[in-house]
Amino acid sequence: MKLSVSARAVAAGAVATAMLLTGGAVADAASAPPRPAAAPDIPLAGVRAHLSQLQSIATANGGNRAHGRPGYKASLDHIKAKLDAAGYTTTVQQFTASGRTGYNLIADWPGGDANRVVMAGSHLDSVSSGPGINDNGSGSAAVLETALAVSRAQYKPAKHLRFAWWGAEEVGLAGSRHYVNRLATGDRSRISAYLNFDMIGSPNPGYFVYDDDPAIEKTFKEYFTGLGVPTEIETEGDGRSDHAPFKSAGVPVGGLFTGASRTKTAAQAAKWGGTAGRAFDRCYHSSCDTTANIDDTALDRNSDAVAHAVWELSR
Repeated sequence: MKLSVSARAVAAGAVATAMLLTGGAVADAASAPPRPAAAPDIPLAGVRAHLSQLQSIATANGGNRAHGRPGYKASLDHIKAKLDAAGYTTTVQQFTASGRTGYNLIADWPGGDANRVVMAGSHLDSVSSGPGINDNGSGSAAVLETALAVSRAQYKPAKHLRFAWWGAEEVGLAGSRHYVNRLATGDRSRISAYLNFDMIGSPNPGYFVYDDDPAIEKTFKEYFTGLGVPTEIETEGDGRSDHAPFKSAGVPVGGLFTGASRTKTAAQAAKWGGTAGRAFDRCYHSSCDTTANIDDTALDRNSDAVAHAVWELSR
């Protein structure tokens, strides 16, 4: 159909207007900062490989990785070497607790706003009576594999990322207290979130979320809701792990836990599986806390949740 002169003028004006609008939208889209990709899947095989290394270290050093013992320092050196190779800036912080020398390992990922720091941490020491593979090789390995995933993805978060492995948790949270107590007030205020992971692969697992900070709690709960996994508020270890010094200093904290010596109820077994009337971890603080003392499903889900929170909270 042939248009009249007036009709062609109207059509041309409409096209010009559309181009202006479209061009503006394209320009706006081009100027908007890209949204970082979602967290990658954390490979269970990678987390398991770290646990095997920690088990081997314990076996070669008297059966444990306890504070002040050779197995602890060997564990720290092993993790530090992995992080150094992945491009992290690592710092070993020395302290004394219970008459023995202890060490914290801090790893900073380059970039991000130094005035807004997201930290993820776990205690690396075991008790002297066992290798501590669930308590707390599980948290330590998941945090390590998440840190390595950051490096593999060359992730560029808006906030600064810092990872930590604490010494001497089992003798009274000594390592994390040492770290927090030596932070200047300004440095404490720059930490926008501290995420703690202590025992996340219990063999008769529950799915517990810290309720200390609402935003962090929501991040974890929404993740598990997406998996169809119900959660409960963590109470067994409340104030007994390395988030406590951060919380006391006014830092927003959160974390995950799969249970220790408390007994799983019938209601919990009905929604999570496992065995009612049995402890979440029968090998808690015992020599049988080996690589056989891990539920792979719980470890896999929680390791992915670690990465999800690190990505979401550092955007």
